[in-house]
Amino acid sequence: MEKLLELLEKNPRLSNAEIAVMLGTSEAEVAKEIATLENSGIIKGYRAIIDKDKTENQTVTALIEIQVHPKYDHGFEEIAEKISNFSEVESVYLMSGGYDLCVLVNNKTFQEVAMFVAKRLSTLEDVISTKTNFILKRYKEQDVILFESQKDDRRKISL
Repeated sequence: MEKLLELLEKNPRLSNAEIAVMLGTSEAEVAKEIATLENSGIIKGYRAIIDKDKTENQTVTALIEIQVHPKYDHGFEEIAEKISNFSEVESVYLMSGGYDLCVLVNNKTFQEVAMFVAKRLSTLEDVISTKTNFILKRYKEQDVILFESQKDDRRKISL
């Protein structure tokens, strides 16, 4: 199962036949295992990684750090669930350090992110403070390098 998950994580476009050859098993067995992993919720979905810098997309990605006041008997779960339900939110993480939660907002305009933080996120009862960071350039995402090396055409000069 772990090897199958590794293969799908690296390339979800592999066919069941290709995976079967790599794992030394049958195509039917691969299909059955993938169905089991999907039905059990281990595999949550499949996505393409898009280099937004090469598209006409004029949106931004924001990492929003949030300090919250956890609820008695619920910890961070209740506030994390509320935040997760916002349509603007792509991901929510519990983290260590100066902030408790990190929220990823993707494919929104700068103005949409600002209004989301000001009117929806920071007004939640348990939110103490927020800090919004904007991604300026992506170099690597989900183990995929997004930039091409540029040849240094400066001449070497020796004195």
